[in-house]
Amino acid sequence: MSTSQPSYPDTQLYIDGAWHAGARQTDVINPASEVAIGRLALASEAELEQAAQAAQRGFAEWRKVSAYERSKLMRRAADNLRARFETVAAIMTMEQGKPLAEARVETLSAADTIDWFAEEARRTYGRVIPSRSGAVQQVVTREPVGPVAAFTPWNFPLNQAVRKVSAALAAGCSIVLKGPEETPASCAALVAAFHDAGLPAGVLNLVFGVPADVSRFFIEHPVIRKISFTGSTAVGKQLAAMAGLHMKRATMELGGHAPAIVFADADIPRAAKLLATAKIRNAGQVCISPTRFLVEDAAYDQFVEHFVATIKSIKVGNGLQDGVQMGPLANVRRVEAMERLVADAREHGAKVLAGGERIGREGYFFQPTVLVDTPLSARILTEEPFGPVAPVNRFSSYDEVIAEANRLPYGLAAYAYTRSTSTAAALSEDIESGMISVNHHGLGLAETPFGGVKDSGYGSEGGTEAMEAYLVTKFVSQHR
Repeated sequence: MSTSQPSYPDTQLYIDGAWHAGARQTDVINPASEVAIGRLALASEAELEQAAQAAQRGFAEWRKVSAYERSKLMRRAADNLRARFETVAAIMTMEQGKPLAEARVETLSAADTIDWFAEEARRTYGRVIPSRSGAVQQVVTREPVGPVAAFTPWNFPLNQAVRKVSAALAAGCSIVLKGPEETPASCAALVAAFHDAGLPAGVLNLVFGVPADVSRFFIEHPVIRKISFTGSTAVGKQLAAMAGLHMKRATMELGGHAPAIVFADADIPRAAKLLATAKIRNAGQVCISPTRFLVEDAAYDQFVEHFVATIKSIKVGNGLQDGVQMGPLANVRRVEAMERLVADAREHGAKVLAGGERIGREGYFFQPTVLVDTPLSARILTEEPFGPVAPVNRFSSYDEVIAEANRLPYGLAAYAYTRSTSTAAALSEDIESGMISVNHHGLGLAETPFGGVKDSGYGSEGGTEAMEAYLVTKFVSQHR
């Protein structure tokens, strides 16, 4: 072990500025050992109602706090998170499985995200519109939309939550965060950082429970004016439909199936190494993970050689151990999904050049896997794998690869490697995706937009665009 294993804290609800034991409890499981490491409080409907009412009171107070003061408090919360990052990262690795190095990066990145939105809080400008009459003044102002309900997943327990929390608080909204039951303590650490920074009671609340029941409760609740969801496309469509029935604003960050296109003129060894490293990040459980590897004929053999070599060199194990590059999958459902996808690909004629099997009998470990000659009829080329399985196929022409890149209803992220500036420019126009990264992996920064098109959702959770969903526009026309 790199360090002695830290203790894992039990996680309580946070409602109206105080921690609560909850109506009932459930176990939190370490995916590296399949052993229960802590207890999680689950909210009753009465406690969900308390959270909603607290958010309403918190909004009434927080919206009147100046943007300057909101910014200062948020920066204190960011400093709190940085001061605790080693402890928080270890907790995240224990409950989620990712290597400790990745958990550290996520924790520090979360603090940076708070800082960035803290500055945006001071820049929610309005404008004056020139009037057609000298006796009339026309002013546009921006106001917080109201209490928010946010629903976040287990794959990035801090960074998915911090984007929603930070944007809401920066805009002057209150928020109820429904964190992931698999990885609750990371969310609780985020909330504690704001609590200890002096955030007023009710402005931020944290609950857990049966996801479908909690989401329905808050979307239907009259107090809540906006929802933000990160998760699967299937669930996202259901929540968006429900939000539409109640005229609630919604930001939807949903699934993806990112094409990774490698042209023959690219730096092939570099492309293979960077893409392989990106594929095994968080064991492939990343919505923007490269998932369909499309390589031009002339570079195919060289790319596969370097890609397979890198994949086979990956050290898999408990994320708290030194040198581990990939931890376990989050739960047994993900392991079973990988087994089904690989078996289906094999049945359709794909060849396995690396991996393809579960590792051991303890923990949810799966080998980093490379498939070649996978036909389009295989499920992995249609369904989001959300795991460390990489199908690598050929293409012969630009038009062919664009057609494949745009074939699926997803449109979250895309990657390309080429030395041609004209090819890169054409890709940026022709690929149907909310985000495209060329010759590197530069997505997901606090200051840049993060969101998709088509079945990958709508709205942004990064950049100045993220603030828009938490603000309403008011026009005031006044005769002097």
